[in-house]
Amino acid sequence: MPPLHDIAHLAHVELLTDQPEECLDFYVRYLGMTENGRQGDSVFLRAWDDYENTTIKLTAAPRPGVGRTNFRASSPEALQRRVAAIEATGLGRGWQDGDPGYGPVYVFTDPDGHEMGVYYECEWYRPEGDLRPALKNQAQAYPGRGVSVRRIDHINYLAVDPVANRDFAVDVLGGMITEQIVLDDGVAGSWTTFTNKGYDAVWTRDNTGTAGRLHHLSFAVDSRDDVIRAADLALEHGIHIETGPHKHTIQQSFFLYVWDPAGNRIELDNPGARLVFAPDWQPIDWNAAERAKGQAWGLQTISTFHTHGTPPVEQPGAAG
Repeated sequence: MPPLHDIAHLAHVELLTDQPEECLDFYVRYLGMTENGRQGDSVFLRAWDDYENTTIKLTAAPRPGVGRTNFRASSPEALQRRVAAIEATGLGRGWQDGDPGYGPVYVFTDPDGHEMGVYYECEWYRPEGDLRPALKNQAQAYPGRGVSVRRIDHINYLAVDPVANRDFAVDVLGGMITEQIVLDDGVAGSWTTFTNKGYDAVWTRDNTGTAGRLHHLSFAVDSRDDVIRAADLALEHGIHIETGPHKHTIQQSFFLYVWDPAGNRIELDNPGARLVFAPDWQPIDWNAAERAKGQAWGLQTISTFHTHGTPPVEQPGAAG
């Protein structure tokens, strides 16, 4: 097993949209993110307490979904170790120039084809003017706009083979599995951490058999009240609420799921203080009977949670 923490953290994610102006309004006005530059068809946005320049890169594209997910390595040496491990799998694509404020990034895919990158060099965000915080140990002034998401929390990918991706996350990237869904026909989902958080990346089974899709991207807020307020704001802004607010059974986070105007699923998440300190943590497995009980307080999981992803595909049994 590779050293834990060669990957320092999930850093920033490219989201694709076929409705760029509407989505930009969603992320700035509803989520309360701050625009921090543009390049070509992309707008760089940040959450107020992420230390790097970018939290998401919103890119105009023919179809919605996830572009490149970027991870920061914990050191130049850790970066070289992970690059060597990735290259040994044959999934590497090579070095590329990073986005503005970032050094070289090594680009690769997971076994399902989701594009990823790992790097070490980056600039720290330096706020100016009204964006300068009152407390210098905070990355940016609190925006007080919309939900005002604090930071990126995790990403959940849909995958044809969750086991192959789980093993890649552990054996190649150096992650640790904290929880899993294990049904009668095998593993249907795995929650992976690279830090002391409960999870940073998730791979769940794509029931359509389609590779490379996004289930959701999650942003952290400070309290459960923030999640409830996000639901009220979604109602006011005419934003589709898929499910929640409620408490998850797996990982116990308090959640709300909404869709951006392009259909990308976004979670507003209060993860609480559930951290994993044990170096010999053993995965918690959830079986079919336990999953059938629904979420922590009995809310049944909405059917679209198992079918909707981006880019969209025709569901089995659909009209035709």
